[in-house]
Amino acid sequence: MKKRKLILSTGNQHKVEEIKNILEGLSIEVVSKKDVGLGELEVIEDGDTLEENSLKKAKALAEKLEHMVLADDSGLFVDILNGEPGVYSSRYAGEEGNDIKNNDKLLHELKDIPLIKRGAKFKTVIALITENKEVIVVYGECIGKIGFELKGKNGFGYDPLFIPDGYSKTFAELGEDVKNKISHRAKALENLKKELKNILEVD
Repeated sequence: MKKRKLILSTGNQHKVEEIKNILEGLSIEVVSKKDVGLGELEVIEDGDTLEENSLKKAKALAEKLEHMVLADDSGLFVDILNGEPGVYSSRYAGEEGNDIKNNDKLLHELKDIPLIKRGAKFKTVIALITENKEVIVVYGECIGKIGFELKGKNGFGYDPLFIPDGYSKTFAELGEDVKNKISHRAKALENLKKELKNILEVD
């Protein structure tokens, strides 16, 4: 049976691999927009919410393709910073995707704040648009706290600072196997998996 394609609206290879791993076992071929010749398609993420940004990216891709498409937006929401960096997580320090500067800024903003007040949560919103242009939105979140220093070599973004509840190590220390079970994106993808099973009419 020929697998249906799911095109991801991301150029982030870490994210592509993470999504492939979690959706493994479904009769779907997961590929990035670059794999279908749309690597140059850039969408300005100027929405006020994660939902707006993920939908905007998914719709831009769906307009150009006959396949299922998926876009996600994630953010880190720190309680004591009134939810910052939130929707601006990837450009918190002003430069898109500069993990080092973003983490430095976050540590600076939380300077002298004790661990008990460093509560935070990661949120992911995933927008899926099917071949017949049906829109499905799913969510996932992971609650934890922000550490005092960067720890661990795995992961990306704020992973070296984020310590999920129930663990004493950061996402970057815990590694892919654990992260892919408990992360915000993993939870959103598990919810997506249920939707995809319905779409594929798989038990």
